[in-house]
Amino acid sequence: MEKFEAVEQSIIKKYRKDIWRGFIRGIQEYELVREGDQIAACLSGGKDSMLMAKCLQELQKYSHTRFNLVFLVMDPGYSPENRRIIEENARLLRVPALFFDTGIYDAVAKVGAGACYLCARMRRGYLYRKAQELGCNKIALGHHYDDAVETILLSMFYSGEFKTMMPKLKSRNCEGMELIRPLYLVREDAVIAWRDYHRLRFIRCACRFSENPDICGGGSKRAEIKAFLRQLRKTDPVIEKNIFRSVENVHVDAVIGCREKNIRRHFLDSYDAQT
Repeated sequence: MEKFEAVEQSIIKKYRKDIWRGFIRGIQEYELVREGDQIAACLSGGKDSMLMAKCLQELQKYSHTRFNLVFLVMDPGYSPENRRIIEENARLLRVPALFFDTGIYDAVAKVGAGACYLCARMRRGYLYRKAQELGCNKIALGHHYDDAVETILLSMFYSGEFKTMMPKLKSRNCEGMELIRPLYLVREDAVIAWRDYHRLRFIRCACRFSENPDICGGGSKRAEIKAFLRQLRKTDPVIEKNIFRSVENVHVDAVIGCREKNIRRHFLDSYDAQT
């Protein structure tokens, strides 16, 4: 059996419970894929986006919902070695990746502080525009369950807000475009297990500025949150599940204030009218 066939079969057999069921539940629960969709699956070169690509390929084979896929690799200025790894993985796993160059890293290198924020916005913008150029109405990113949980804590600890990474979003700048996250209910541990079982090698962090404290702030807050959650999990194994559920069970009458579409609401606005 060729390696790509083993990878495909393991997703729906060996990892049926930990990967495939979560993937399918996310697709159905959040209505991520609809009839006639033209989806651009965006590959960063990491484990998550490649697994997402393989899951979408399998879904396309077996689903009654008809949709089309293209696989985009936006090269912001990868090193030759990282570019080679992405190209080899795409060939190995039979993902017909379409590469396009942008030079984003060169552009943000001149910015200094705030470069990470600008880089993220530019990357997203390039992906939307390329997908739209190819006739797509959706881009798919490889964020998973753990990313959503970590985002909740990141927003609380470092932004003074309570929000998460949503399973899908409509683009504010590209009319008719939508972002979806097909691995939203898949745990990162399952992705790692799938990668290691097949002895696959993916790039981890392709950013060439990650070790420059003047640009990236001297460390990853997300890495700190991951370490924090690992510690909490030692005494409470369902801690991530409870954090995830918290954004599904918000009691609006038990918060001081909230914001919807830039309209701020305060509990005192209606307090005197309560009986």
